[in-house]
Amino acid sequence: MPVDPLWNSTKVRELATQRRTGALIRLGREHRGWTLAALGRRLGCSPATVSRLERRTRIADLTLANQAALEVGMPLHVLMTSLAPPSPTAAAATTVTLSPRPAEEDLMRRRTLLTATAAAGPTALLMGLDDALADTPAPSGAGPLDARLATARDLYDKGAHRQLLVSLPGLLADGHVGVASRRSLDQARLSSVYSLASAVLIKLGAYDRARLTADRACTWAQVSGSPLATAAAARELAIVLRHQNQHAAAQRLMTSAATALEATGLRTAASSAAYAQMLCTLAYTAARGGQRADALTMIEEARRAARQLPAISPVGRLFPTSPAAVDLYAVGIHWALGDAGAALEAGKDLRAAQFPTAERKARMGTDMARAWWAWNRPEQTARSLLHAYRASPGEVRDRPAIRGIVQELADRHPHVSGVRELRTAMARYA
Repeated sequence: MPVDPLWNSTKVRELATQRRTGALIRLGREHRGWTLAALGRRLGCSPATVSRLERRTRIADLTLANQAALEVGMPLHVLMTSLAPPSPTAAAATTVTLSPRPAEEDLMRRRTLLTATAAAGPTALLMGLDDALADTPAPSGAGPLDARLATARDLYDKGAHRQLLVSLPGLLADGHVGVASRRSLDQARLSSVYSLASAVLIKLGAYDRARLTADRACTWAQVSGSPLATAAAARELAIVLRHQNQHAAAQRLMTSAATALEATGLRTAASSAAYAQMLCTLAYTAARGGQRADALTMIEEARRAARQLPAISPVGRLFPTSPAAVDLYAVGIHWALGDAGAALEAGKDLRAAQFPTAERKARMGTDMARAWWAWNRPEQTARSLLHAYRASPGEVRDRPAIRGIVQELADRHPHVSGVRELRTAMARYA
């Protein structure tokens, strides 16, 4: 379909360069002769919401902006230009010193600063990520993005949340440099960086920030056309929506993502693993929304989808789904439905050796701990939490809900075996 001449005009180029996405949407709406109400009906929102979208200089809801752009016919390259964070100015990248510093000293200073930053708590590190999300840093020049993204995923798998937060601004900076190529692979890489940022922000309970990064992940995934990147981004956004008590919206999103992935034919092991993961997330989302029948149906469908997958997922797979991973989801689903006994039964045969990463081994411990705690078994709760902590300390100390269980254990059962060790470990990182 030919592009409307409007989108090749000088006015559009100026607005896109100025990052005025809302003004571009208004231009497209008026070009089509639509009122605010007419576009609102197409988007499923009020005229006032459309007006706010058009007037704001900084877009907060990227999903709505993307939908509005599609409705008014805005080409994707125009939308992406308008959404891209502004490049850092030369002045911001220039460091003025009173005296020259040897290169070795400068390198040592950067290493010292990095070490100190990595030792900081997540709250302090989130401020650095906030800055990167508001204004993309200068390119890091730290090496190939693929290798660094793999390293960042490894940090996530180890539960090294602080180190991952340190690395994310540089990954985002270089990811945005990469998409200047307009190649779908580079766009999918940037989407993956944003998805990873969402995943760690969710762990830390920073849901507003996670919503922003998940929205950006979805937008770049859609532009890239990658089914796996789209599935990963949709999953992170659905998890955020679930934590924000938007269960129906999360379920609709996951249903759509699973259907789209299934439509690809699931011709590879990676896509089959992704499909099984979508079903697991959909089942847990239904459980958290109180939809028991849907949750149990979906987890059984996930079990069927996972039957042909290897017992332990290959290293590096984007969706490390396995039959054991599905069983672990069943533990969480029964817990969410308020049936601690069924949750413990679902997890009774699970072993840490069935999971390839420290994050999953620890997640097994924390999920079982939640079930034991709901079953009023403090000894088993403490034991499961210690297993989780020893596998990955970050999975216990950085997740607000799990920290809450540790605190309750310490308050109500201070003399139970393992509670003192847990309390000491948590105090060390307070």
